[in-house]
Amino acid sequence: MADVGGSPVADAPPSNEENPEDLPQVSGNDDAKADDKADGGTEASSDAGMYRYIREDLFTSEIYKVEIRNLPKFIGFNDLKKFLAKHGVDPHKIKLFGKQTFAFVTFKNEEERDKAMKMVHGMQWKGQVLSVRHAKPKVDPILRKRKQEEGDVAGGQPPPKRAEGDEGGKRGAEEPPLSVQIANVVTPLWNVPYEEQLRRKEQEVVGVLQRLAKEIGSTNKAMLPWLFAQKGKYNRMCCSLTAIRPSPTQTEYRNKCEFLISMGADGEDKTVGFRLGKYKGGSCAVVGPAETRHVSAEAKRVVSAFQKFIRTTSYSVYSPETYEGHWKQLTVRTTRSGQAMAVAFFNPQKLPEEEVNTLKSSMKTYFTEGEGKDSGVTSLYFVREGQRTSPNLEDLPCELVAGESSIHEELLGLKFRISPNSFFQVNTGAAEVLYTAVGEWAQLDQDSTVLDVCCGTGTIGISLAKRVKKVIGIELCHEAVEDAKVNAEVNGLTNVEFHCGKAEDVFPNIVNALVSANVTAIVDPPRAGLHSKVILAIRRAEHLKRLVYVACNAKAAMNNFIDLCRAPSNRVHGVPFRPVRAMAVDLFPQTMHVEMLLLLERVDYNSQQQEASKQ
Repeated sequence: MADVGGSPVADAPPSNEENPEDLPQVSGNDDAKADDKADGGTEASSDAGMYRYIREDLFTSEIYKVEIRNLPKFIGFNDLKKFLAKHGVDPHKIKLFGKQTFAFVTFKNEEERDKAMKMVHGMQWKGQVLSVRHAKPKVDPILRKRKQEEGDVAGGQPPPKRAEGDEGGKRGAEEPPLSVQIANVVTPLWNVPYEEQLRRKEQEVVGVLQRLAKEIGSTNKAMLPWLFAQKGKYNRMCCSLTAIRPSPTQTEYRNKCEFLISMGADGEDKTVGFRLGKYKGGSCAVVGPAETRHVSAEAKRVVSAFQKFIRTTSYSVYSPETYEGHWKQLTVRTTRSGQAMAVAFFNPQKLPEEEVNTLKSSMKTYFTEGEGKDSGVTSLYFVREGQRTSPNLEDLPCELVAGESSIHEELLGLKFRISPNSFFQVNTGAAEVLYTAVGEWAQLDQDSTVLDVCCGTGTIGISLAKRVKKVIGIELCHEAVEDAKVNAEVNGLTNVEFHCGKAEDVFPNIVNALVSANVTAIVDPPRAGLHSKVILAIRRAEHLKRLVYVACNAKAAMNNFIDLCRAPSNRVHGVPFRPVRAMAVDLFPQTMHVEMLLLLERVDYNSQQQEASKQ
């Protein structure tokens, strides 16, 4: 259910976390050298500015970073992740260096970091005794690049030469227009015929299913006879692949966009748009969305009005380099019924409360009585992006400035309420195609119980509720759960219930309490996939016979697929699943992203042996 394909902001989440985590991704050797120098303290004073993003009032997991050394050779990212999870360690991010036996691991708070150091240091793993120590944060990439260009690097290396035609940093004559450059960033397939886009995406799914076939063969030998037959019938894939289903609309389809506010690549200040390059590449410039293909005309109208408003104010844009300034981001959500929600992110710095209130009042007046009245905004929010202690946007309070508290959308003839932080598929028309397919594949009847895992505003479960006995939704975002409950009530449904919490905490208890013999799970997780605890609970619940997995990033979900199908072991209990059929649905035209639908069913060993004997 992740918003991939996706958020048209190029690597720019509206958070203080963007500087250390998403952006300064330097090489492992550089990180190691930095850490070695930190031990001696030789660069503490000269490089102080390179780490200035580390401030007590801003969240960054780089503050809680450790280095794990003496790891066993040939382990992978998932091996380390599972090893840490097995010992109760919950990392925020892991960066493993394949040719070397060490990894950098960050945590969300000091308690988690200290717990990891205490648990892992001195532990033995595959004959290796692990050591853990504090690690130096990553260098701010813009400052690093600037320092290198100035020749202020070790060894006094000269700054890199400018490309021909690049005078004073201006765009060279040979470069394409900014409209083409930004299209290449946010919609890289914009100049590829749509049929060819679909072909490429389907081939991506073919590759996933072929790899899954290999993985099943190596993790579940009992499936080899069945798998051999499957690969022979389906081009080395583990199951049949239904033809890709296109998006009903290929342009202006996004109902949610996140725009950065920064200096424009054209030199215009206070520009609302998409980042042209990556922060780690040394650029913060943005380009407006006026000529982008996937953004709706309604959203472009809101962006234009908001940009005019902020240019009338005396407040500058927020700089991720200096951490000064105010305007950070604008999120726009629209519906097919003509409603529009605008959420403005503003860092008040040390402004007096009275001054911030005056700004909100002027923003309200602008959009309700002034020039912005015709922009179509029906719901206007203001978010203070100041002293954050969490990486999650949902933890920031949204202040309603004007209009309704939510917007409403119709999907498959049903009504849905959408709040600022609630998940709702970004392509409504294609979501209808996707959910229709889910309903067809789930093979439901009036005795069925549906578990809708990572349910967002309840769209999938609610769309299936009239066909089944009961729907149980699980969702982490409290705001989305409240929307889901309202959505069920608005649509006259009484056989739907929703639970708020982490899927790994809530799901095991719910599935174990079910006595129904006809249980189907539908999971639509974020791009990283389901937590391993959820997969293990699904495997143990043998009365759960059918699973429909909606993957917005099938490669990232591969470990989930493998664990669902692998042979039982001390860690994985219960009869395995096997893939039955798959299909791609294009929710993100003009990009390489695609949703993959995978139907898995619990293995019936008796019928499997009968099938094998017929071969």
